[in-house]
Formats: sequence, structure tokens, C-alpha cells
Amino acid sequence: MAELNGLIMEQLAGIVAGIVLILFFLLIVIIVQGAKLKKMRRKYETMMAGSGVENLETLLIDLKVQMDTIEDEQEAHRASMKSLRSKLTGMKGTVGIKRYNAFGERGSDLSFSLAIVDDNQDGIVLTGIYNRDGSYVYAKPLEAGQSSYSLSPEEKEAITLAQQAGQNGNATP
Repeated sequence: MAELNGLIMEQLAGIVAGIVLILFFLLIVIIVQGAKLKKMRRKYETMMAGSGVENLETLLIDLKVQMDTIEDEQEAHRASMKSLRSKLTGMKGTVGIKRYNAFGERGSDLSFSLAIVDDNQDGIVLTGIYNRDGSYVYAKPLEAGQSSYSLSPEEKEAITLAQQAGQNGNATP
């Protein structure tokens, strides 16, 4: 044991010098870190000055909650838009009309065929036939641009006009 004590006593000056060197290095690191922290605190206080917020953490939490709310509302709006788009394609919106003289050269163009169709080419054709004795109106359903009832050339032309108006994005030709 005496030999160990002697060995330690011989190396004691070197050990103390090494510990002092390590402590000096750690002191320098602490001073540098303190300066960086002080600089960061000044930037933080400058940023937060005038914001009305005492704490950045609460501000970030509030912003996150607001962002979640906005995302939920946006998702609801997307669903609503999708629903509206699907309803819109089923609405009878494009119109084609053909006026004509139903009885040759007598009279004028008082008769008509009116086609109202949606994007799926479903809808109706209304035909009004005018003569001296009265006026008659007929309605025929359309499914995929065709009717279970026979269609006159004027009715077919009105359907074609409505289909063209739908392809061009116009509500009426």
C-alpha cells in the first residue's frame, strides 16, 4: 500500500494539472454556452415583444388547435363540394329549343320542341303543336338521350341542340 501511495504522490502534480486543465476547458464551454443562451433569449424577447403572448408554447398550441379546426372545416367543405358536384350532374340544366311550322306552309313558326337534359342525357322533351283550332303540348321522358316514345325530327334536333349546349358548357344554346 505504501508503494501505491508513493506512486500517487509522484503523479499527484500531473493529476492535479490534468483536472485543472479539464476544469478550465469546462469553464470556457460554460461561458460560451451562456453567451449563446443570452443571445437567444434576447432574440426570443424581441420576437415576443408586442405579440401579446407571454409564452411561445401556448401560442404554438393555440395555432395547432386552430390548424386542426381549419383542416376539419376544409374536409367538411370538400365533402360538401363532392356532394354538390354529384347533385349538379343530375340537374336538368342544358336546354335546346327548335321552333318550326308544324303544318307546312300555312301559318308561322309557332310550334316548338324543347329538350331539357342533364350531363347523363336524362331529361324531358316538351313539344307544343300550334294550329288554328288550338295548341297541344306533349311531354316525353329521356333516358341516355333516347325516349321510349317515338321522337319527331324536330324533337331529335332539340335534343342534339341541348347536348351540344351541355358539351360547350352553356346553359342555353
